[in-house]
Amino acid sequence: ADDRLKEQRNALVVVQHDGSVLWMPQAILRSSCAFDTLYFPFDEQTCVLKFGSWTYNGFKLDIHFKPGRQSFDLMDYIENNEWSIIENSGYRNIKTYTCCPEPYPDLKFKLVLRRRVAFYTFILIMPCALLSLLTMVIFWVPPESPAKLTLGMNIFLAFFVLLLLLAESTPKAASTIPLIGAYFCMNMIMITLSEVLACVVANMHFRGVRINRVPKCLRVFMINFMARVLCVRDQLFEKEANPVVATGQPKKRWTAGRVGGETSRPQYPYADISFAQVRLLDNGAEKRLQDQGGDGGECRGIDSRGVPGFAFPPIGDEYLSHSQSSAQVLEEIKAIREMLEKVREKKARAEEKDKVVHEWRMVGLVTDRIIFCFYLVTNCIGLMVIFVWQIKRDPPYLKGFAEM
Repeated sequence: ADDRLKEQRNALVVVQHDGSVLWMPQAILRSSCAFDTLYFPFDEQTCVLKFGSWTYNGFKLDIHFKPGRQSFDLMDYIENNEWSIIENSGYRNIKTYTCCPEPYPDLKFKLVLRRRVAFYTFILIMPCALLSLLTMVIFWVPPESPAKLTLGMNIFLAFFVLLLLLAESTPKAASTIPLIGAYFCMNMIMITLSEVLACVVANMHFRGVRINRVPKCLRVFMINFMARVLCVRDQLFEKEANPVVATGQPKKRWTAGRVGGETSRPQYPYADISFAQVRLLDNGAEKRLQDQGGDGGECRGIDSRGVPGFAFPPIGDEYLSHSQSSAQVLEEIKAIREMLEKVREKKARAEEKDKVVHEWRMVGLVTDRIIFCFYLVTNCIGLMVIFVWQIKRDPPYLKGFAEM
């Protein structure tokens, strides 16, 4: 049995003298219509109701609209909170089937319904707009920052919650996928790409020199070309392009002198010996210095062949009382030289590591900026497709906003 017939009441029939019959059934009729959710929640649904007889042909039962009326009577209609009727029309149709030569007339009523967007504006549209702004912020956070991963995961979960709300608000058997759902998925894809890129850059940062440098073709395209196009500043390369010019003079530490100037006396013995001069102490110079160690006073035996034009400053007799003191001084100088070599090598390794990490970081920043530009362009195109094109097709399309 058809459940729709349970909500039907008997109605009297008015018979005229010319044989016409007026029948006004009191019933609640249910019908199924194709549902198009492409522009949800700004969607319009069209439903066609067909009334006719499959038992009697048009020669036995000919149905017509009531004179002067070809639409639904909405005088006693109660407004629905979710849908509004924007079009109500009807027309008479005559159908002839291949099995039978008799005509079969029917009456068709067309209803166009528009969804009221007040409710969905606050649970879908506004959160979507705010999350879209936060998504743009993600692409401006440095890839190695932990806040980028945290913010990205939170926004990803927020879009997933909106996607679940959308699934509950739309029928499962809809013929199309809502554009706003595709927009949610696009945001989730963009966030995923940005998070994966942030993990890669963070991995490069902690692995350091154990990784290879950026390939030359990728470095030229991403760092030298795309970074300039997208206005991504390369601070490391700018620093290398404008280095600090060294004077080549040994740095001296001075003690405070008289009022009005500084004294020319170094604070410590050997404070005016530069690193380059220490390296010139070869074996011959060391031997000559040891031979003169017992005389005390200044060490001037290496003027011509050791360090040209260089003489150690005066030092106390307690440092050069015998040859062992001279050898001890030389050993200390050699230890200082080795320590400086180690410091220089360590600094060179650190600079190489920083350079490799910085190159990969620059690749990550440029890629983030590319994704940001793509995201911005996609957003603009999406807004044009959803709003502008639809407004041109149907000017009163956004009437639902005025009804809020």
